[in-house]
Amino acid sequence: MKMKDESKNLGFNKKRAECKDKSGPKDQKSKSRRLNPVNTTSYVQILGTGMDTQDTSPSVLLFFDNMRIVFNAGEGLQRFCTEHKIKMSKIDHIFLSRVCSETAGGLPGLLLTLAGTGEKGLYVNVWGPSDLKYLVDAMKSFVPNAATAHTRCFDASFKSDMVLVDTDTESVSDQIKLIHDEVVKISAVLLQPETRTRKEGEFAIKCSDVSVLYVCELPEIRGKFDPDKAKALGLRPGPKYRELQEGISVKSDLQDIMVNPDDVLGPSVPGPIVLLVDCPTHSHFQEILSAQYLKNYYADKAEEKHKFVNCVIHLSPSSVVNSSDYQKWMSRFCGAEHIMAGHQKKNIEISVLQSSARVAARLNYLCPQFFPAPGFWSPEQPNCSNEVTDLNFCKTIAAENLLKFHLRPYAQLGLDRSCIPIKAGPNEIINDLISEIPEISDAAKHVSQLWEGDEELWVNHNIVSRCLKNITRENVEIVLLGTGSSQPSKYRNVSSIFINLFSKGSLLLDCGEGTLGQLKRRFGIQGADNAVKRLKCIWISHIHADHHTGLARILTLRRDLLKGLPHEPLIVIGPEQLKGFLDAYERLEDLDMQFLDCRLTTQTSLASFESNYNNQLNNYPILKNLKNVIGDAGLENVISFRVEHCKEAFGVVLKGTDRVDSDGGVIPGWKIVYSGDTRPCPALVEASRGATVLIHEATFEDALEKEAKAKKHSTTAEAIETGNAAGAYRIILTHFSQRYPKIPVFDESHVHKTCIAFDMMSVNFADLHVLPRVLPYLKLLFKNETNADECEDAVTLAA
Repeated sequence: MKMKDESKNLGFNKKRAECKDKSGPKDQKSKSRRLNPVNTTSYVQILGTGMDTQDTSPSVLLFFDNMRIVFNAGEGLQRFCTEHKIKMSKIDHIFLSRVCSETAGGLPGLLLTLAGTGEKGLYVNVWGPSDLKYLVDAMKSFVPNAATAHTRCFDASFKSDMVLVDTDTESVSDQIKLIHDEVVKISAVLLQPETRTRKEGEFAIKCSDVSVLYVCELPEIRGKFDPDKAKALGLRPGPKYRELQEGISVKSDLQDIMVNPDDVLGPSVPGPIVLLVDCPTHSHFQEILSAQYLKNYYADKAEEKHKFVNCVIHLSPSSVVNSSDYQKWMSRFCGAEHIMAGHQKKNIEISVLQSSARVAARLNYLCPQFFPAPGFWSPEQPNCSNEVTDLNFCKTIAAENLLKFHLRPYAQLGLDRSCIPIKAGPNEIINDLISEIPEISDAAKHVSQLWEGDEELWVNHNIVSRCLKNITRENVEIVLLGTGSSQPSKYRNVSSIFINLFSKGSLLLDCGEGTLGQLKRRFGIQGADNAVKRLKCIWISHIHADHHTGLARILTLRRDLLKGLPHEPLIVIGPEQLKGFLDAYERLEDLDMQFLDCRLTTQTSLASFESNYNNQLNNYPILKNLKNVIGDAGLENVISFRVEHCKEAFGVVLKGTDRVDSDGGVIPGWKIVYSGDTRPCPALVEASRGATVLIHEATFEDALEKEAKAKKHSTTAEAIETGNAAGAYRIILTHFSQRYPKIPVFDESHVHKTCIAFDMMSVNFADLHVLPRVLPYLKLLFKNETNADECEDAVTLAA
């Protein structure tokens, strides 16, 4: 009851989560709950982050009534938990199988959310190999005090203070004991192949090459107490009966002997055992074969005593698990269920974020021009070469989202598919939509007719719209990948904008957590890989986590895709604090990038560089690289300018080069301006003058102007006023507070050149003339929607 009462007081401290709490560190403590080893519900469950997009490692939940343990925290975990109502505040431990962007990309956002929960925030224990400290050091540039993490880095010599029960009669050299209490014992085996030669000043192996195999063992269930045997051994009924049932030997009341639990208890039922195996390469697999500790669990040597493994969850890639040696190794766990949770092609068409997929399908029905079908709806048949082959050596199960394996009660031991979401295809979603809003069919027809008007009605003679003369669908497209603020929600991911220049490459403006997953949802697996390979530059507005924590995942994927091919490091433009994070993170993984401070890309700095070009080359060679890169992309310039938000917050101007028409006339270059996070300010108005498109944050509705001022954000009216004052041709509003889960509150009387952004919205410059005219139909689409489900999610987060 006490825990229940305390949970009512938990709320979301947004100030602390946004790193603005100046009150200093609180006396935060780990959650403490009473544990019951026998009368408990326990299971492992696949949390399918990345199963549909293959951008990150799935997570695994080990559930107990009073304890939650998560293995791996890749990008999108927080959004996934919100979608499926998994209470993040209940998580006690996070274990990483590797320390890299694929397994830990969601950790910063998750820790910041926990930091903002309740008055003092909630702590969680984060476990990983010794190189975890480098990730924590990197996060300190934007996560205060590493938020709420008790970081527990381990190596072969690690001694844990959470081994409260130690019944092992002998210790094995490669076993690392992490947790051992009355509910669970968790041990680790380090897989650390020495595959690289040591060079001066470099690690023998990259930190992210170290992998961990985890062994989770539940305690045995003691046999039934036999009072007749106890009486025969001279024991009177009373407290000693209970002590024996708890595994404690007692002295006989009537005889001069000690009575042991085995003397009066029936046969014990062994506790279930689960292995989590992340074996990224064949070199790591050789380490598995030589692990002495694992020999205790092999069942292929009948003459030797072994522990029976009930379930093995394989996070290993298909390139490893498909090998005959790996399959033979799997068969050594006789009778175990093998759940194959590495990326499989069969899961691509099954979205793990069904709420946002449903909204995307409805938007696509209404206006496919601005809301193309998601990439995984492509009619192309996926290449199934990466699919796990038929494994004849042992029984295997393909992992599915929310698949469970029950551990306790014993009667339920085994697989449970009841929680696996039912796939809802686009046809089913649209049928429901038409049934719900019958007039939407006519609305979709009206929207399609908007493209049938005379071009001369919208291409007038002012310089703003003249830049669109002879524009084609292969020139410029703005893809809004994330349109929410602060933290991801069911319907909106955090900030990211993809500028598609087609044959000339692409740029990213901000790169919040989950950006790669959003790219893959929009363009498909292969299409997103191509987009990442062809990136020319990534520009980051400021250091707040919702604008940059997807950066490492994008950079490492690009590094891997271009490995062995001639290419230049990717230029990342951002505030000074971002360099500290990236430099520290590169101790974990090579990011293959060059950093450029936003201050060097202001109008003043660039003008100084141009006027002293030869003298400045030695000091800032990266500026020359930037000039060449953006020139290849058809851009005249990328110009940063200061805005009013936090220290070192910037907006950006992208200016396209002039074109020449068939008559030899000059067509002025287009201009995209992105505000970043800001209050209305003169610098933004000045930078936006004559903009073809102004992408402006509109975090709050007009009635919350006071809060907008306090948080240094803008309201919808203020954003529109800025665009009007600057003479922008089109205004796209984005970065909405998560209090507006689907469509924000806005005044229709001021939106003649404005549109509301949604995740995956794709605005091709050839369609700009239609953009504002679609807005009334979007409002119709969401006329029956309420904030009720999102409010419920907020309670789930803090419960």
